[in-house]
Amino acid sequence: MSKIAVITDSNAHITPEEAKALGIGVVPMPFTIGEETFYEGINLTREDFYAKMESGANIVTSQPSPSDVMKIWDDALKTHDEVVYIPMSSGLSGSCQSARMLSDDYDGKVQVVNNQRISVTQKRSVLDAIEMAQMGMSAREIREELEFVRYESSIYIMLDTLHYLKKGGRITPAAAAVGSLLRIKPVLQIKGERLDAFSKARTLGQGKNIMINAMKHDIDTLYGGSDKENVWLYAVHGNVPEQLAEFAQEVRAAFPGIRVQEDVLSLSIACHIGPGALAIACSRKIPHSKDQ
Repeated sequence: MSKIAVITDSNAHITPEEAKALGIGVVPMPFTIGEETFYEGINLTREDFYAKMESGANIVTSQPSPSDVMKIWDDALKTHDEVVYIPMSSGLSGSCQSARMLSDDYDGKVQVVNNQRISVTQKRSVLDAIEMAQMGMSAREIREELEFVRYESSIYIMLDTLHYLKKGGRITPAAAAVGSLLRIKPVLQIKGERLDAFSKARTLGQGKNIMINAMKHDIDTLYGGSDKENVWLYAVHGNVPEQLAEFAQEVRAAFPGIRVQEDVLSLSIACHIGPGALAIACSRKIPHSKDQ
């Protein structure tokens, strides 16, 4: 049986301490802040990131360097036979395609998964890969299994501010000004390859209901129904832990048959939407999944 190394990037929001406990590798994602480059989980904490964001610093994401990616693969192959690498969605970054090109030089020993995940759904794919490796599946089999369910996940995110969408050029300054005046809270959707507008809310409560109802629709029509055996479900926040507890209780009340886990949005998402977001995320379980 091949010994499989599971590696991801920090878009999955797996801390170095969690990675060590899980026995996996994590490629830190670089952020350019002003004139400096920082690496998530290395010299950039979540607290530092949000402090710099709220101070008005210009924050830009970029891909990890090929040498950084190959080094962690090479180190893993010293003690393992194969590598499963799970980067963020190819629809949100070019890093997945870059990794696939790099893997061509590894004679099939490195399998790069393109299953359109980010943040908590990407983390779930990592946990699934660990389980499949423990079951004796090959790196190729794990990649194929994860890619087979690539479109069976959803994230709905309610923003607290339009400022960062305007800053990133996703909406016009005029639209941002009108939206701010009307106190509009946009609800965005990540499903498959794209981050798209989904709806608009005028109040926090309305926005929560929009997200919960959208997820009910996805679970009932796409993911096999509201049963704990079918889906993983998450209540998620972007630097507003004081709001998460109440939101998680509302999600639990709306989905009484499903265990609701709490987590945080990855910094790569926060970079584009700003602080203060609440989100609900779901991915369909693959048959071997354990409830953990």
